[in-house]
Amino acid sequence: MPIYALGDKEPSIATDAYVHPEAVIIGEVTIGSESSVWPCAVLRGDDGKIIIGERSNIQDGAVIHTTIIYPTIVGNDCTIGHLAHLEGCRVLDGALIGTASVVLHDAEIQQGALVG
Repeated sequence: MPIYALGDKEPSIATDAYVHPEAVIIGEVTIGSESSVWPCAVLRGDDGKIIIGERSNIQDGAVIHTTIIYPTIVGNDCTIGHLAHLEGCRVLDGALIGTASVVLHDAEIQQGALVG
């Protein structure tokens, strides 16, 4: 599976997390226990950090990025749908970001919310 350090920024993936061999993890990315990242998803922590909580899933083709100002944080028990794009935002515990949804800079998705 493509997992890349970027300078001194290295991914940290829980031993019981699942990352599909066709997903790409780059830079300052933390993936919590029992979380999963599916085919063609890209988590790119080059400008800032990405944190994926526990038991969350990042589905096929999702893109998660950051900005220099805003990290991207996905809480516990979240679903990030197919082809969704997150950049510099916070998704609180139990939220679901639907297929092809876009959530950008400094947005905060509340606990248990649905974005579709």
